[in-house]
Amino acid sequence: MLPKLAGHLAKRGIILLLTVVVAVYVTIWIANMGGYVDEIVKGEVYLSISQSVRQNPAYRHLNETQVRELIDALYANELKRIGFDKPFIYRSFAYLKDAITLSLGRALWISSASGSKSVYIIITERLPNTVLLFTTTQLLLFFIGLFVGLFLSRRYGSVADRLAVMLAPLSSLPGWFYGIFLILIFASYLRLLPYGGMVDVPPPTDSLSYALSVLKHMTLPVLSWLVAYSFINIYVRRTFFLMFSSEDYVELAKAKGLPESVIQRRYVLRPTLPPIITDFSLSLIASWMGAIITERVFNWPGIGSLLYSASVMFDTPVLVGLVVIYAYLLAVTVFTLEVVYAILDPRIRMGGA
Repeated sequence: MLPKLAGHLAKRGIILLLTVVVAVYVTIWIANMGGYVDEIVKGEVYLSISQSVRQNPAYRHLNETQVRELIDALYANELKRIGFDKPFIYRSFAYLKDAITLSLGRALWISSASGSKSVYIIITERLPNTVLLFTTTQLLLFFIGLFVGLFLSRRYGSVADRLAVMLAPLSSLPGWFYGIFLILIFASYLRLLPYGGMVDVPPPTDSLSYALSVLKHMTLPVLSWLVAYSFINIYVRRTFFLMFSSEDYVELAKAKGLPESVIQRRYVLRPTLPPIITDFSLSLIASWMGAIITERVFNWPGIGSLLYSASVMFDTPVLVGLVVIYAYLLAVTVFTLEVVYAILDPRIRMGGA
């Protein structure tokens, strides 16, 4: 059993690694526009060298031809130093190697809060903020959908059940849309909560006050996503549990006289765990990278805001770095899910289909 399971996991791991490599390489080409962004960088380098030479008093005795020759020589040396003297197809594989090994290089335009140009520092500075906000949100959505959906599946047709079905279309609008109205109500009109940001200005000095300040700033963005996605989560879970509740083995368990709590836990909830865990895990990872507008609306200094800034400013190293981090997180999540499936599903443990 163990050799089959190990072989299954090894095969999945290799496939995921190859997927990450291909995805990162495609991203390098797209983010660089097939090398066009590198040409822009070359232009910036040439302009910087040209201005430096022409403004340097030490070169005033040179005529125009000599100045141009000096600029060209310095430009060629600088391109060789940064590796831009080779064709883009060659550099693309060098970029791929650096990306896969997490040597993400330096940003073109964006800096970290400490002033660093290191892409790794820029991303790791923002990632915890996004994880804090959206992991909290996704955990709340997960448990609300799970327990309320299970509760309503046992009360099919009740007033609460019909109300949940009626409110499910609220999720047709994104969380940031409700966030705008929440800002108008709780920040602008009632003045109970801040408009945005992550912490008060100036930040509190002691740990408890700082944590309470962050919690206060998290309230509106978290609430906006709960309003937007709670009801559709409840509806999906409730429908899912209803489907499993009609299976023959559930009816047999009822005929045996097993308690309702045992039936719900053992015969309804447990068979649905693999798809529920998959949905939660992938939604969590996706939310870390897909919350661009929400972070912009609430001025939350996370990965979404960074991705927006990097896209607008054509900061290729930051874009590639974000995709690499996301690809690794996604691959690790999917591989972890394979291990979880092996624990929950005996067919996978035995190497079956």
